[in-house]
Amino acid sequence: MHSDNLPAWQHHHSFNVSSESAEKSTRVVMWITAATMVVEILAGWWYNSMALLADGWHMSSHAVAIGLSAVAYASARRYASDPRFAFGTWKIEILGGFASAIFLLGVAAMMLFGSVERLWSPQPIHYREAIVIAVLGLAVNLVCALILGKAHHHGHGHDHGHGRGHAHDHPHGHAHDSHQDLNLKSAYVHVIADAATSVLAIVALIGGWLYGWSWLDPLMGIVGAVLVAVWAKGLIADTGKVLLDREMDHPVVQEIREVVEAGAEGEETKITDLHVWRVGKGVYSCALTVVTHDPKLTAEDLRARLAVHEEIVHSTIEIHVCPDQASAGH
Repeated sequence: MHSDNLPAWQHHHSFNVSSESAEKSTRVVMWITAATMVVEILAGWWYNSMALLADGWHMSSHAVAIGLSAVAYASARRYASDPRFAFGTWKIEILGGFASAIFLLGVAAMMLFGSVERLWSPQPIHYREAIVIAVLGLAVNLVCALILGKAHHHGHGHDHGHGRGHAHDHPHGHAHDSHQDLNLKSAYVHVIADAATSVLAIVALIGGWLYGWSWLDPLMGIVGAVLVAVWAKGLIADTGKVLLDREMDHPVVQEIREVVEAGAEGEETKITDLHVWRVGKGVYSCALTVVTHDPKLTAEDLRARLAVHEEIVHSTIEIHVCPDQASAGH
C-alpha cells in the first residue's frame, strides 16, 4: 500500500487578483449605497414622506449586507497566509455571501410585511418627491451594478488563467459555474434587487399620481418582496452547497474517475472511495482510494493522470494492490 499527501494548495493563493478587484468594487458600492440611503432618509424626513423613509431604511439593510461582503473579502485577504486554514480562506467569502443572502431574505420579509400593512391601512403619499428620489435610487443602483459587473468580468478572466500550465478543456462545460464569485454575486444581487424594487416603485407611484391607484404601491411592494426572496433562495442554495461540501454531483467527479481508471492496457484499477470538495473559485481537492492489479502503480502515477485537470490542486491518494493478481503475474 502506498500513501501520499501533497500539500499543493500551499502554492495556490486563495486571495488573488480577482478577489482584490472584487473587494475594491464592493467597498465603492457600499459607500455609494450608504450615501444614497442618507439622502433618502433625510428627504423623507424633510418632505414628511413615510414612503421615502421606508425606502431609505430598506436601502440601509442593503448597505449593511454589501458591507458584509466587503468585510469577507478583507478577512480572506488578511488570513490568506495563515497556516491554520488548511485549504486557504476562500470559504470566508462564501460565508459572507451566505450571510448576505440570509439578510436579503429578511429584507424581503420586511418588504412583504410593510406592503400588506399598507394595503390594510393606506397612507397619503407625496408622489412627486417620492418619484424623484426613486428615480435617483434607480440611477445609483444601475451605476453600482455596472461597477460590480465590471469586477465580475475582470475576475472571471483572471480565474481562467490559474493552474499549472496544462492545456485543459472542459468537455462538460462547467468552467463558468466553478469560477463564480458567490460573495460578489451576493452584493450584485442586493444591487439588482434594489434596482428592481425602484422600478416597481416608480411604476406604482406614477400609477397612483396619475390615476389615483393608491393600492398599486403596496401591490408592487409585495411583487418586489417575492422577487427578492426568489433571488435570495437561489443564492442560499449556491453558497450552502459549497459550505457543506456538496460537490459529489459535479462533473469534475466523473472526470477524476475516468482519468484514474483509464490505465494502460491490461491494468485494472478501480476507485473504491472518492471524496471531492471545492477549496477555491474553480479549484478542488480530492481524497481517493484505489484497488489495482498493478504492483508498480504509485501515487505519483495517478497524480500525473490527474494533472490534465488543472482545477485539481490537492490530492490525497491511497493505493491497495490486489495480492493474488500481483503474485500471479510472477
